[in-house]
Amino acid sequence: MAARRGPTFRRRELGKELRKLREKNDLTLQEVGTRLKFSHTKLARVEIGENDLPRVGDLEALMDLYGLDGKEDRETLLQLHRESLSKDPWTPYRHVMPSKMPTYRGLEQDAKAMRAFQPSFVFGLLQTEAYARSLFIIAKPVDETTTEYVEQNVRLRLERKELITRSDSPLELRVILDETAVRRMIGGREVMREQFNEIVELNRLENVTVQIFTHIVVGYRAESNFAVLDFPDALDPIVQTDMPNTISVTDEDLEVKKHIRRFDAMRESALAPADTAGFLHQLAREWK
Repeated sequence: MAARRGPTFRRRELGKELRKLREKNDLTLQEVGTRLKFSHTKLARVEIGENDLPRVGDLEALMDLYGLDGKEDRETLLQLHRESLSKDPWTPYRHVMPSKMPTYRGLEQDAKAMRAFQPSFVFGLLQTEAYARSLFIIAKPVDETTTEYVEQNVRLRLERKELITRSDSPLELRVILDETAVRRMIGGREVMREQFNEIVELNRLENVTVQIFTHIVVGYRAESNFAVLDFPDALDPIVQTDMPNTISVTDEDLEVKKHIRRFDAMRESALAPADTAGFLHQLAREWK
């Protein structure tokens, strides 16, 4: 039985198929928009899975324009469309997410593997509740956020963490943390010790690998964080990077390959996964 996929995954599948059909017919977005009286910018967002296509009539009009006559092929797209319109379980948190984060969160839950680099803080899927809350509380007076905003973001982060601890098809996670990320004091020594122990425990899971990129290493080091997600089935990999007040999500082949090269270069230079626990325990002893 095929695995059930979330609505964001289905939106992206549907958009990919519509883009292939449009290109097969040698039509531009503007030409389609003119013929069907669609907004071509809206159609562009549909094709990358950023927006849904609320009306089934719009999908049928597109299939007619693209000459998709086969009953089975049309039903496949109609089924994708139906599944793309359901609500994600994290919908209540949408208002506290930065721009583009809902799309990334929807894809993240259906990824089979993730490779990530974080130079500044402990990576989100590895964070304890205390560490996550401390991060948001530190920013609270500066960003003028509310206590409710802090608590909702903490709950969202802990729910996302279930991706690597769930019993059914857990996410295969490979993370490289810059030494700065674990040396940066967040919430105090007890919070950090608890966080270190959590990283050590998670690193013991078969599906999780954590490496530390130490300061003394001479080698390539990316300047900003990123995550590369791989998917089952036929969906292309994506890369996510942080930007001010938003995030970037793209499946553009050159960008994905560039970030995979970056990850592989740092993976070769970072401490071996077996040395992660010893490094963190030594760091905790230094703070005593």
